[in-house]
Amino acid sequence: MKAPEALLERIGDSHAQDQGFKRLILLLTQLGDFDSMEYAQAVVPVLPKLEQAGIRPLAIAIGDHAGAERFCSFTGMPREFLQVEPDSQLHQTLGLSPGLQAPGGPWPSLLLMCAGIGSPGTLAEVLRGYTGDRSAAQRFGGDEIVSTGLLPPIPAALFRRAGGEGFQRPFELATVRLRNMNEVLRHWRTYVPDDRFITQRGGTFLLDSDDSLLYVYRDRGILGYSATMQRPLAFLDPWLNHAD
Repeated sequence: MKAPEALLERIGDSHAQDQGFKRLILLLTQLGDFDSMEYAQAVVPVLPKLEQAGIRPLAIAIGDHAGAERFCSFTGMPREFLQVEPDSQLHQTLGLSPGLQAPGGPWPSLLLMCAGIGSPGTLAEVLRGYTGDRSAAQRFGGDEIVSTGLLPPIPAALFRRAGGEGFQRPFELATVRLRNMNEVLRHWRTYVPDDRFITQRGGTFLLDSDDSLLYVYRDRGILGYSATMQRPLAFLDPWLNHAD
């Protein structure tokens, strides 16, 4: 099955330099969305493995140049791997969910989605951030000092005391999200220059070197950017494990 023509046209400029490589295309939401932040933070640590496996990543988000610069500075995403769109036209052409469209506009719709209405899986994922998850990876090293910008810095050793080591401990993911939220709210208009698209959801496309579609995922709700949120990049296992 060939990748959507609209996607191939959009990434056409980089096609020549990616000849012979698979391509991982992340259709992120607004740059200030929880999902965009977390997805980027999940991808950045595996960039060397992607290169080793012959996979070239590209993230396309809704926003502008200023937002992209700050997003990359905060998440560690290399700037050359992030492009921006001014609106949600590409997302909708690719069949990605626009999110809840409630009366009153994007803000009431977003608040309802945050409450789990028209946003499947959101409340369960929020709860997982507080309760912990033994099937997910640990987020903070034992010697790390964790600062959210809202609370006094805390030693990561407190998470060990609360739950142990080697897995996602209670409140650990919630702390990551609090740190992300503080960054976005302090610089909202940089990250989100246009509120009209704040409910738009994203998707993931993995393309083979011949443009055939190896994997596709279209998310339907907030904090649902992966089909396996405990391991957001599990879909890459067949290629990354082979590269080890």
